[in-house]
Amino acid sequence: MTQHSDDRLTVIYNDTCPICAREVAGYKRTVAQEELPVDFAGLSDGDMQRFGLTPADAARRFHVMRGGERFSGVAAFALLWEQIPRLRWLAALVRLPVVAPLSRVVYDRVLAPLLFAMHRRRERQGRARHIA
Repeated sequence: MTQHSDDRLTVIYNDTCPICAREVAGYKRTVAQEELPVDFAGLSDGDMQRFGLTPADAARRFHVMRGGERFSGVAAFALLWEQIPRLRWLAALVRLPVVAPLSRVVYDRVLAPLLFAMHRRRERQGRARHIA
């Protein structure tokens, strides 16, 4: 099945976050090995504005662009997972009527805020080191 260029996904993620970077590194390996239609844009690449995001917005949540439309959070993960054959089951799982709202709450209220708080702490520590 051939995909059109507007079907390509662009994963926008916080590559300055060790947890996020490690997870996406696994996706990148799979995408490269299986030649999947997925590109990656890390926060440190700069120019998040081309995706309609500020650096803080890009760090706050996981995003995916497809066909000019931006998806974030669990919806973004599901779009990526459905591209990876061994993870399609996970995309289907987080879209189930009972699981979808629960997974969104866990990501939106617990995981994303926790990872963003860790990001902000790393930024403050980095600024403090520059001042000292």
